[in-house]
Amino acid sequence: MKLKTPIGIATALVLGTFATVPAASAQEITLRAADSFPSGHYIGANLIQVFMDTVSEKTGGKVAFEYFPAQQLGKSADMLSLTQSGVTDIGYVGPSYVSDKMPLSSVGELPEAFNSSCEGTKGYWEIAKPGGVLDQAEFAPNGIRLLMAMVLTPYNLVTADREITDLDSIKGLKIRSTGGAKELAVLAIGGVPVQMPAPEVREALSRGTIDGGLFPNPSILPYGMEPFLKYGTQGINFGSFVATYVISTDRWNTLSPETQEIMTSVGKAATLSGCEVADGLDRSDKNTLIEGGVVYADLPEADAAEISGILGTVSSEWAANLDAQGKNGTEILEAFRAALANPVN
Repeated sequence: MKLKTPIGIATALVLGTFATVPAASAQEITLRAADSFPSGHYIGANLIQVFMDTVSEKTGGKVAFEYFPAQQLGKSADMLSLTQSGVTDIGYVGPSYVSDKMPLSSVGELPEAFNSSCEGTKGYWEIAKPGGVLDQAEFAPNGIRLLMAMVLTPYNLVTADREITDLDSIKGLKIRSTGGAKELAVLAIGGVPVQMPAPEVREALSRGTIDGGLFPNPSILPYGMEPFLKYGTQGINFGSFVATYVISTDRWNTLSPETQEIMTSVGKAATLSGCEVADGLDRSDKNTLIEGGVVYADLPEADAAEISGILGTVSSEWAANLDAQGKNGTEILEAFRAALANPVN
């Protein structure tokens, strides 16, 4: 097996994590999987693609997949309902795109104390995996079961024309966000949040509809945004993004125990290997962007501290808003913080 690409590395890591289950024990089925990522995007490549390849191999081909990337079945905001209704068996769900149904599940997007994808992902997995406090609060009530998750590397603020030198230079900027916790972060620093899915950002930048956005480095190149970006911050955590792949509970319950065991093991392994790839890409893609002319800069210490202090209030505001709506925002936030402080491999 050639392992020159991130997906090859991730697949090898997953295949090596557990013993082969006899293929004869798995039922013969074909599952549909869908997301909104462009073909080859690192999230799809290192989560669902690795999952499908490994499950098929571990079952001797008895479990097959039909994959519909690049919004073929629907946009990001549609994926939850498409999975619930059975249009797809496995779907990508970004909680911030469905914040009306899963507001608590965007806890992993808050500017909390994690500095890498793997730190955030491991903490999120502990509370969202089947049986976890977040699963009981939102995943299970929505009729879905978590298979894989990735909390992206901490976001930077990237802009088309304005260099970010202090807090005042952010004020009034139209900044792309994904809603939920990210919208609170943009408002807190004086920006104007413009909610839109990632596939629409390139055109929005080219037309001047937005001035910039909050993104991790590995999400810029796949969507072709780099020709329209000149500046980026570094050293400040503006929050993150949670990407999950789920299966409907109804479909899960039709699977044999053997198939469920394989899919559970592969999903966890893909989660842990996928975040490692994301962390590697964060470093390499940043270098590529710098070579292409994007200027990353540290803010003066006092300004960076001021912005970080403001962002530090976002989590408590997020939790309080949800508490006021009768949802357990504080409980979920505290559970996530505890999981971050005590990572489980």
